[in-house]
Amino acid sequence: MDEVYPETHTKFYHRFHVVWTTKYRYKVMRGEMRERIREIIIQTCQELGVHIETGVLSTDHVHMFISVPPQIALSMVMMRIKGRSSYKIQREFPELRKRYWGQRFWARGFFSTTSGNVTDAVILQYLELHSKREPTGVSR
Repeated sequence: MDEVYPETHTKFYHRFHVVWTTKYRYKVMRGEMRERIREIIIQTCQELGVHIETGVLSTDHVHMFISVPPQIALSMVMMRIKGRSSYKIQREFPELRKRYWGQRFWARGFFSTTSGNVTDAVILQYLELHSKREPTGVSR
């Protein structure tokens, strides 16, 4: 459950559900191309230290549930995944040039939401109770 950041004592549990689409929502991720996109995403995540809990490639969009190390911004992870996969796919599958003449395979942006075992209400309740405690003078 906890991930350990190499060479430190930091533990983290940063999990995100991310979704992004092909440009114009074209349903082009099929067969060999779909498998190649999957390989590129897995390889990129491994290089970044991002753990893929699960993922689904549809014909026009990708869903992933990932655990991201704290030193890496989610936006950087997505930039790397989308940029690298777009670059490689367009070179390996030249037939895409007719549809994606602007050199972009993916639509701009992505959707993300966090996941965790603690709700906002629990955090707010904890902070409210914590602020009412008497100061003890003990450093934490």
